[in-house]
Amino acid sequence: MKNKKVFRISIIIGAAIILLVGGGYAMNKLTGFPWLWPAEETGGNGDVNQSDGGANQQVTDALADADNTDGAVDTETAEDDEASVVENTDPVFVEPVAKETAGNPIITSIFTADPSAHVWEDGKIYIYASHDMDPARGCDLMDRYHVFSSTDMVNWVDEGEILRADDVAWGRPEGGFMWAPDCAYRDGTYYFYYPHPSGEWQTTWKVGVATSNKPASDFTDQGYIEGLGGNAMIDPCVFIDDDDRVYMYYGGGSMCMGGEMNTDMVSLKTEMKDMEGLEDFHEATWVFKRNGIYYLTYADNNSGANNMRYAISDNPLGPWNYQGIFLKPTGCDTSHGSVAEYKGQWYLFYHNQNISGQGVLRSVCVDKIYFNEDGTIQMVEQTGEGVGLAGDSPAPNPTLKKYEVTDCELGGGATLGAKVDNKADRVINNLHMEGAYCQFNHVDGGNGGRSTIKVYFANGQQLSKLNLNVNGEDYSLLNAVCTWGWQKYTGVASFTLKLNPGETNTIRLTGGNGGINLDYISVEQLDEVGITAE
Repeated sequence: MKNKKVFRISIIIGAAIILLVGGGYAMNKLTGFPWLWPAEETGGNGDVNQSDGGANQQVTDALADADNTDGAVDTETAEDDEASVVENTDPVFVEPVAKETAGNPIITSIFTADPSAHVWEDGKIYIYASHDMDPARGCDLMDRYHVFSSTDMVNWVDEGEILRADDVAWGRPEGGFMWAPDCAYRDGTYYFYYPHPSGEWQTTWKVGVATSNKPASDFTDQGYIEGLGGNAMIDPCVFIDDDDRVYMYYGGGSMCMGGEMNTDMVSLKTEMKDMEGLEDFHEATWVFKRNGIYYLTYADNNSGANNMRYAISDNPLGPWNYQGIFLKPTGCDTSHGSVAEYKGQWYLFYHNQNISGQGVLRSVCVDKIYFNEDGTIQMVEQTGEGVGLAGDSPAPNPTLKKYEVTDCELGGGATLGAKVDNKADRVINNLHMEGAYCQFNHVDGGNGGRSTIKVYFANGQQLSKLNLNVNGEDYSLLNAVCTWGWQKYTGVASFTLKLNPGETNTIRLTGGNGGINLDYISVEQLDEVGITAE
């Protein structure tokens, strides 16, 4: 029995190595995650790139067959066949080690797109993104805006949901269609701008406004801006100039318009007018200023693979002088980005579909952007490793509490199994089975308010998912991206939401969407300290 197993595993691993050498290095870096690249490309971490298919996916499948099938530990092999046990040097139970680069995409736990980046007075950089709900139905179901923040450009905090269609009294009764947003700050108030239809989705678009005295929580809808909206008019962008004057831009369907706003931030001072001088405008307006030059960036009409283009002007409302393409297609049919300076470096935020392979389930990325001496923008290089640290990494959250899998309720076929590297430890297996679940009861929500739930796991296939249900409310699907091995417990999926005070909360994770071995979960309070990272 032992010899047959060892022989079978040796043959499979040998075949996988041949496939890796023959095909792995030919893969484009942009098709996978940086922690999955060959060791030579990542400083020796020993991991291998993956893609939507081809040689690398065959390697993934071969290793998955050798290590484990469908995310369920072979307990007979782990306990009875000592020759099959491979030493695992990964930490068994610690917080993930500090990262030196962000990796692209930077947000992996849920699908996000259309990032609007801003630096506020608290010294953090914030991303206000749209949320591709999973499972998707085109772009119809986009909803539940989340905000993300960072102090170092590498570790990103899910600040939680700030607005959903159900909060919008004037919106379409069916909900959804919460598309690309923006945010602005003035005199102690944060203004969150978002496009949403009030009826038939294509012709009744309006620009709504929600406000808060905090950058990433407690927003309340204030209605919509009179004089804005209509057929396909989406993607609001608000720019505050050095002289404190405020400008609104938006557009779609090959029309881009701009105008000045009143200082109340919720009404127009002037009529909107066409932004003249743009070439092949489609959508995704973004305006910023650098060294006295105004820049207007946007997505073009390149069918199935939008480029990002830009124009410049010496006036915030143009006319504009077209300059060209600065971001080529990202592998996704849409493109949408923002440009922001943080700690002396300029960055481009954009999205791709590298995690899902689907243009309706996108993921936010960031790379550096550079300018020539005359102010023109150099072509942005899309990278898999992302950007490096721009400051000290956040300190560990002192409120973090760990919840062991041995203390949770299992059902639907989910079972406890042994870790290969430590037989005394247990993990949850068989979450690939439809209806399999684990439920953590009596979870402590502290004083109540925002808390981040983190799920620690191993996954030997490209992408698996867990349905998150907290206190009976469905929060959709969490992504569990590949960790390159069913016994590599380096994966972390996180989600921020509001918990009830005290040990009164219930967290249920339901499988049926790919294999995953679940190590443990943790919960940390965000409102008290605000230092949890994606």
